[in-house]
Formats: sequence, C-alpha cells, structure tokens
Amino acid sequence: MKALIADKIHEDGIKLLREFAEVDVSTGLKPAELITKIGSYDILVVRSATKVTKEVIDAGKQLKIVARAGVGLDNIDVEAAKVRGIKILNASEAPTIAVAELVFASMLSWARRLPQADAGMKAGRWEKAQLMGSELRGKTLGIVGTGRIGTAVGYRAKAFLMDILACDPAQNAELVQRTGARYVAMDDLLRQSDFVTLHVALTEQTGHMIGRHELGLMKPTAVLINTSRGRVIDEGALVEALRQGKIAGACLDVYENEPPIGSPLLKLQNVVLTPHIGASTVEAQRDAAIVVAQKIKEALGQ
Repeated sequence: MKALIADKIHEDGIKLLREFAEVDVSTGLKPAELITKIGSYDILVVRSATKVTKEVIDAGKQLKIVARAGVGLDNIDVEAAKVRGIKILNASEAPTIAVAELVFASMLSWARRLPQADAGMKAGRWEKAQLMGSELRGKTLGIVGTGRIGTAVGYRAKAFLMDILACDPAQNAELVQRTGARYVAMDDLLRQSDFVTLHVALTEQTGHMIGRHELGLMKPTAVLINTSRGRVIDEGALVEALRQGKIAGACLDVYENEPPIGSPLLKLQNVVLTPHIGASTVEAQRDAAIVVAQKIKEALGQ
C-alpha cells in the first residue's frame, strides 16, 4: 500500500503508518499538483489545509482510503468518495480535551477581562479599578450538542460550580448523572443561559442555526462561544447583536470565512477572537495522527 500525507501530521502517526505502508510526505501541494500526484496512491492523509475535491478523488484511480487527522470532513467531497467506494476516516475523538479546555480559556478570558488587562499592562497602564470581572461559579452554561466535546465541557463546568443546560436530540444520561445537567428545548436554553457554547457538526440543518431570531432570545448579559464551525452562526446577525447590545459578547475560534479578513468582528471590543486553534495542542495533534493511522490499519485489515 502506498500512502500520501499531504498535510503536516505528528511524526508518531507517520511512524505507525510506515509499519504497514510505503509512505510519502508531500505537504503544501497546490490543487493541480495534488491531482497530478495522487494517481499512484492507495491512501491519502490530510488535515484541514488540503482540499480533497471531486477532481482529486477522480484522479486517485487507486484510492481506497481518504483520512483526515482531525474532526470535520468539510474539506473532503464525501459524496464523490462514496460513489467511488472510497472509505472516509477521521480522528474525531482526538481534540476533545483541547477544544473543551479552549472553551474555558475563552470564558475565563471574557469573565476576567484578560485581553484588556494584558493590553493595558503592555501599554504602561495600571487599570485595576476598570477591570472588575465576574466568576463562572453559579452561572448557567448552555451546551448545544453533547457529543464528546460538549460532554467534556459539561464535566469541566461542573468543576467550576456552573449550572448546566443542554440541547441535543440524543440525550447523554451519564452527563446528566455526573453534572446535574438538564436537557431543554433550544429556545429555553438560549433564554436562560449566561454562556452558550456550540458543539455541533456543520450540516444543512446546523448551517446558520444561530441567527437573528436565536440571538434575540439570549440575555443582554449573555456570551456566545463557538469552537465548532463558523457557518453555524450567521455572522452578520451576530455583528448586529453585538453592536446593538442584544448580547454582551462572543468568544469565537471559527468563522464563516477563514481567515476572517475584513470582518467587522475584528473591530469590535466585546469579542475574544482566536485563529481556529481549538485542536492546536501538541497532545491533540499527536493523538489525531496516531488515531487516524490506527483506523487506516484496521480498515485495511492489517
């Protein structure tokens, strides 16, 4: 078996792949270069940078597996792969802890006004009196989507003595038992939560699931957090809500367009913005590479 690794992954994953496949690492390929190169490979491994389009899949005459060392599959034409009978694999479990911890880093940054404090100190200002914050203790966290990441967020919220509301068609009994979380309708979650955090895959149903109506239901003191996919929020409606004080703020790691060049979000003061770093920990990247290599091995019957 020949495997092409088109994006940088952890060396431990490459080492495992080399136990059962001939591996070539060729990162930074332009689309036309990938189309030219893919024809002789059985396995293609990517992260988020490489786009596995229908043209790439059609050119991969020997392709049996396309694997993403990450969670989402929005950079892979899954339908085109299905037509060819190509297996699609990912490492959805790998970044769970990293993303859950970023949610709390974002909430704490907002609640304790850390970006403002840091900027003021570096500008030579001692603004202690102007930086009154708030605690997470006793606040209500609304978790939309209680899969692996949403559940991990819930467990950590319990440790911060937060009250937890959840919304998901598939209710997690263990989350309820361990944290006292209550499953409620989406509108009720939005009305009651001090923080709302989104943990859903991007689908036709979840695209722009948070729009003008949903933002209008939230408390004017509430904060929206998104570490899932940018397009689950209508950014135009969010900017409007932030400017008009319909909600207090937002903590965003993902955007409708990445990078969000020229976005009005970049000029707002009531946001905490990070450049899609949810899975960007050494541990998560190592886990993603190893998990996807193991899944490829299993899929090949090795």
